[in-house]
Amino acid sequence: MQINSNIKQADLYKKYEEIKIKKQDEIKSSFSDLKSKLQKNSMSYSAVSIDVQSKIANNEKSTLDINQEDFQNFLKDIGYNGKNIASLSQEEAKKLVSEDGFFGIAQTADRIAGFVLNGAGNDEKLLRAGREGILQGFKEAEQIWGDKLPDISYKTIDKALEAIDKKMNELGFSLIDKNA
Repeated sequence: MQINSNIKQADLYKKYEEIKIKKQDEIKSSFSDLKSKLQKNSMSYSAVSIDVQSKIANNEKSTLDINQEDFQNFLKDIGYNGKNIASLSQEEAKKLVSEDGFFGIAQTADRIAGFVLNGAGNDEKLLRAGREGILQGFKEAEQIWGDKLPDISYKTIDKALEAIDKKMNELGFSLIDKNA
């Protein structure tokens, strides 16, 4: 069977290339948006997590500029269903930030790193953006405190970054950003 067409093969190829370039540009733009959102979200996630952990460790109320409903939603989103943070006794607060506690080093670091690892998958640029977001969020938490954070916070952030660095190393990515 013979198909007759008035469209030349070169014209078809040209149309295909135009569509391909347009789609590649759309994908690059979407990726750039995703990278930016992951970095921003990991920054916020890190800042709030570290601030909450620090306040509980020092038996203080959170001073982050967020409304109470947003704060309670954040706690629910990360899986905390315990007693209202503002009404914890010293004993209850110590238990929450203990080694096995919900806001202890291991669990908080796992949540922070997991946020980035799940959002970035195996993509090097997204892993780097998420890692940078965590560091920015930590700096934001330090600024909120206006002073040095409790030791638990530094240990937590180190453990979270260690998990991301390990993943990057396993994927064969240099831990040194060549673009820096």
